Amino acid sequence: MLTAIVLIDADAARIPEVAQEVAELDGISEVYSVTGDVDLIAIARVRQHEDLATVVADRLGKVEGVRRTQTYIAFQAYSQHDLEQAFHIGLD
Repeated sequence: MLTAIVLIDADAARIPEVAQEVAELDGISEVYSVTGDVDLIAIARVRQHEDLATVVADRLGKVEGVRRTQTYIAFQAYSQHDLEQAFHIGLD
């Protein structure tokens, strides 16, 4: 499974609509409205790199109101649960 984080700049008047339309795309698991330099952050989860191109360029990029995207491919996932497991030394 390939995970990518997609930063989305959207037309200010269409942010909620863009978020909803992006969330409904196959390959997108979550969309967050955020503060900062971008309007939305989407999480894409696909099987292959080619699928990522389809999701981002062919679908997400064509949603009305999407101005620009930046895509970051995740190498490894970390979570609090994973960190607790990694540092557990077996003393109970």
